[in-house]
Amino acid sequence: MLTKINPEFAMRHALFALPLLALAACETPQQSCINDVARELRTVNALIAQTRGNIDRGFALETRQETREVRSTCRGRTESGEAVRVRCEEIRVRDVNVPVTIDLDAERTKLRQLESRRANLQTQTQQSIAQCQALYPEA
Repeated sequence: MLTKINPEFAMRHALFALPLLALAACETPQQSCINDVARELRTVNALIAQTRGNIDRGFALETRQETREVRSTCRGRTESGEAVRVRCEEIRVRDVNVPVTIDLDAERTKLRQLESRRANLQTQTQQSIAQCQALYPEA
């Protein structure tokens, strides 16, 4: 069976990844340390934002993948090496946000717990950042 690789899709993703790789290579030891110790706080902040959005909307959004088959033309070679074009089917996948019902009281409780956790984490993270700065001073 012949499959089609979308060169535009591959190029776009490769071009997106290159700057990220370059940035990661330029990260100093201090920045790396700070990023590591602040990871949990960033996660809790993201969960707080998501929970607030759920409460404001009155429902949550769940990401699901939707697939569909698309008829296309694929290039290939016969056993003798001759270039051919044949009809083929390409599967496309996309993420779709679907509304999901939630218990608003449970979401409010979760939000209070996350905000309490964030208050504790902020103090711990500030102390850890100070340790990173002392361990890896930058000129």
